[in-house]
Amino acid sequence: MYPQIITYLLTFIKYQDQVIRTLFTLLIGKSMFDKPVEKPVNKPYRKLQVDDLPIIETLQKFDYKLLLNEYQEKNGKPLKPVRRHSNSKTTVPSSIKCPKCGAPSDFLYANNGDKGQYQCKVCACLFNQKNHYSKEAILKCPHCAKTLEKVKERKDFDVFKCKNNDCSYYQKKQNGLSSKEKKQFKKDPQAFKMRYIFRQFRIDYQPLSKRSPQKPKLDLSRLYVSPHTLGLILTYHVNYGLSARKTAALMKDVHGVSISHQSILNYENSVALMLKPYVDHYPYELSDQFCGDETYIRVKGRWHYLFFFFDAVKKIILSYPVSPNRDTQSAILAIDEVLLKMKEIPKNLTFIVDGNPIYLLAQHFFAQHDISFDVKQVIGLTNEDPVSTEYRPLKQIIERLNRTFKGNYRSTHGFGSDHGSVSFVTLFVAYFNFLRPHSALEGKVPVIHPELLQLPNMPARWTKLIGLAQDWIIEQTT
Repeated sequence: MYPQIITYLLTFIKYQDQVIRTLFTLLIGKSMFDKPVEKPVNKPYRKLQVDDLPIIETLQKFDYKLLLNEYQEKNGKPLKPVRRHSNSKTTVPSSIKCPKCGAPSDFLYANNGDKGQYQCKVCACLFNQKNHYSKEAILKCPHCAKTLEKVKERKDFDVFKCKNNDCSYYQKKQNGLSSKEKKQFKKDPQAFKMRYIFRQFRIDYQPLSKRSPQKPKLDLSRLYVSPHTLGLILTYHVNYGLSARKTAALMKDVHGVSISHQSILNYENSVALMLKPYVDHYPYELSDQFCGDETYIRVKGRWHYLFFFFDAVKKIILSYPVSPNRDTQSAILAIDEVLLKMKEIPKNLTFIVDGNPIYLLAQHFFAQHDISFDVKQVIGLTNEDPVSTEYRPLKQIIERLNRTFKGNYRSTHGFGSDHGSVSFVTLFVAYFNFLRPHSALEGKVPVIHPELLQLPNMPARWTKLIGLAQDWIIEQTT
């Protein structure tokens, strides 16, 4: 009885649904259940543009202690700190110091009450928190020599802008607008970059600060496999780009060695820890042609970025950081790893990169630390400008390196941890620099090491390279 009632009700509900759809379609002329058609809006965004470096004028600095001594010798009495009224509501935070002489807050007046302007009693410097940097160095527009104004504060940098309407940069941009663009500029001025802009970085990163190598806690001599077996595993897994599972199957089927794919991954991480300091600190013989680019790798289900910087003549990978972000800080780290490997930074140092503006921002960051180099950007896939025409071959070299890495990386299908991705890339770089013959070098390896050349096969060379890294780390730490 009950199954028949349920069947009847379901049939009745379907009938009602059809009636409602038909009546609604007759009333409004279209079905209420059809999805609305949305037309995509093509609104071009303003690309990030990086201008030339500004004119930086550093102001003369004083030592407030010397100024206090001079005051005492001249007046016969010491200069007393600021005497504040007990009922005064204005205070000067203890963290604030005079930007010109370094006097502490005891010698600072709250010049305009609680509105943030201060005056130093020692050197008479007038400042506030917003223009504190302008008292340490003056930034001027390179086109009109007018002082730049700070207009925005971002996560890693402050934005300074030239607001001079008579600036040649601003006038050139205005004259270059078409009549259609001028109308659009009146409606939406934010869509156009009209004024000179400079970004002052606040990244807590000191370039060219060499880090001493750390000795890994793991002792490879305690592994359960022999050195030759370890060399075989690395040859299959790194040289030929086989996955950990295929490598484990090959060791079982061909060599009769039973080993799990997880053990292979553990060996990979252990060897990478040992080789990374050796690869990063090796005294490479470098040329004067360097190119860089970033490629994608999958880490924990998300796309990460691998930044390669490469000696195009010697075929040596110099930098290979992995970052979850494609940002300026990652570009700074990648370039810094290249500079650390140079015995002396040449005056005409040039990096060939793509059109990503993060490299120009990185160039500005290093210029603020008195480290100068040039950046040449190869734009797009066709040579639309003279720079791209001249430097396209170097850009193609780094693209070829990316394809070589992808051939080895493809079998991994991504990594489950950040540590795993760094380990794999480290082993690839060690193999590429020290073990892999290169056709452009007449079949020679990029870094020629006599102790590696005399060995008969690749597993033996892997074992010897690990031994060289162990000996070098022990030598450096002791």
